[in-house]
Amino acid sequence: MIKVTLKDGSIKEFEAGVSVLDIAKGISEGLARNACCGIVNGEVVDLRHTVNEDVELSICTFDSEEGKSAVRHSISHVLAYAVKRLFPETKLAIGPSIQTGFYYDFDRDVAFTAEDLTKLESEMKKIIKEDPSIERFELPRNEALELMKDEPYKVELINDLPEGEIISFYKMGDFTDLCAGPHLMSIKAVKAIKLIRTAGAYWKGSEKNKMLSRIYGTAFLKKSDLNAHLEALEEAKKRDHNKLGRELKLFTTDENIGQGLPLMMPKGAKIVQLLQRWVEDEEEKRGYVLTKTPLMAKSDLYKISGHWDHYKDGMFVLGDEDKDDEVMALRPMTCPFQYTIYNTEQHSYRDLPIRYAETSTLFRNENSGEMHGLIRVRQFTLADGHLIVTPEQLEEEFKGVLELIDYLMSTLGIAEDITYRFSKWDPNNTEKYINDPEAWNHTQNTMKQILDHLKIDYVEADDEAAFYGPKLDLQCRNVHGKEDTLFTIQIDFALAERFDMSYIDKDGEKKRPYIIHRSSIGCYERTLAMLIEKYSGAFPTWLSPVQAKVLPISDKYNDYAESVAKSLKNKGVRIEADYRAEKIGYKIREARLERVPYILVVGEKEAESNTVSVRSRKNDDEGSIDLVEFEARILTEIANKER
Repeated sequence: MIKVTLKDGSIKEFEAGVSVLDIAKGISEGLARNACCGIVNGEVVDLRHTVNEDVELSICTFDSEEGKSAVRHSISHVLAYAVKRLFPETKLAIGPSIQTGFYYDFDRDVAFTAEDLTKLESEMKKIIKEDPSIERFELPRNEALELMKDEPYKVELINDLPEGEIISFYKMGDFTDLCAGPHLMSIKAVKAIKLIRTAGAYWKGSEKNKMLSRIYGTAFLKKSDLNAHLEALEEAKKRDHNKLGRELKLFTTDENIGQGLPLMMPKGAKIVQLLQRWVEDEEEKRGYVLTKTPLMAKSDLYKISGHWDHYKDGMFVLGDEDKDDEVMALRPMTCPFQYTIYNTEQHSYRDLPIRYAETSTLFRNENSGEMHGLIRVRQFTLADGHLIVTPEQLEEEFKGVLELIDYLMSTLGIAEDITYRFSKWDPNNTEKYINDPEAWNHTQNTMKQILDHLKIDYVEADDEAAFYGPKLDLQCRNVHGKEDTLFTIQIDFALAERFDMSYIDKDGEKKRPYIIHRSSIGCYERTLAMLIEKYSGAFPTWLSPVQAKVLPISDKYNDYAESVAKSLKNKGVRIEADYRAEKIGYKIREARLERVPYILVVGEKEAESNTVSVRSRKNDDEGSIDLVEFEARILTEIANKER
């Protein structure tokens, strides 16, 4: 007999060799009917999985992320099955579940059309109605390769697997696919599916590989849930920064300039300027000192830091190493430059902490398939910083970084959307990381202690660290549900040694400092994208590129409109006047579409009484307000950074 500890802490006994599904039945028939997969000792497994020893077990229904993933991964196989039925010449690549559904990548001569998606969706519903049996089996490598010999992408995936790795397959009716699972026992409970869109995607995400055809879809157990999801997708489209940012003339792109190189238009540039000034002033209040460093450096600098060995593929290199030319590279980060500044003089423990900050333009050679709007770009502006500290100061300074970030994010209204991820190294991936297990373990334990002391609610993620140390990633989902890293806080154990950084301690001995890498607001472009989506382009007044718009009813009142605009402008309000010979209703509608916080309509009554007729985003038509009173109100709102 084995003991199974359930999620609620209760313990049940079963005979060894029992399946996860049978354990679910042993708890309740209702749970077994709704079960999608299980979690055994922290690992997500199939309901077919057999248990032979004492374990901790959670049964996952569709209400859990793991359950949704099992359902959607199963339906991605249904999509592949339908493609093979209707377009048998198509080659299969991969088909994982994702946050909002699933996708599957295919190789075919022509891209899928909207008409193809309609046909495929009908075929998928037909397959679900057939309810084909689903079986899992494993094969040795040579037999697996023979089975998949007509599927070149599957052959490549099998060959990529390390020796001794289990090679598993799932058979659904007469369709078989290479897959680790988990999958449902039966697909008949899936009552709502939808193929959303198609896109191009490079094989393995590299533009060096072939472009494949990707189909995105989603699946639910109930049609009402699918309908709610589709409504949310429509709302997300309206908020998508890539669409809205262009409509509001915040940024644009041009194919002659290149992918991942957005152009900030005047309104977008104004928002970034406001954020930058605010952040720099706030950092100065908190003891940061400003640096300004070059946009490029010789390869020698990056060889010292380790970027040349661990990050070169992500850099823009200028020159040819095979020739005698001096090889340069555009900087992907600021750290080695600020360390060089630190090393211009010998420091005492009394000098520390030193908090360097810089608004830095950085360059990263992202794959074209990974770039999206302002979220992922090749040139960006980062509120960068590095704190040089003694071991005793590490926790307090880490706390100070978090307090600064929390203040900035709370003011922007993003704090409630942020989650934390403690990103650690993978000791088996020695190419990606500096190979010093003792230093890694010590630094990760130190960081974990700090996070626990500060009561940070975080999840852990292996193989997500920087090459020189663990990091705390601040994560935020965009309107489409995709999770992005806004910015990070990292503890660096390696680069002080590489750059021979030191300070003289109380005992007169030279010591190595700790280094905290951090950003206070992240990449300004990415933060702007998040703000566009958060507020649907209707930014808080203090951040709005145009804070008020004055609209004269007719040209007879242009002089008064001009005096109102001049008075507010002289007090620092960003205001525009619309003198066009258009009807006032038309001008009001346009100003609303531009998301202007305050619309000030002026006519005969307002000119005679020195008032403005106020229409605000919050209260709509507020009627006539004394101009001096309105000025005081908007200036207070701006000064307090009200949302």
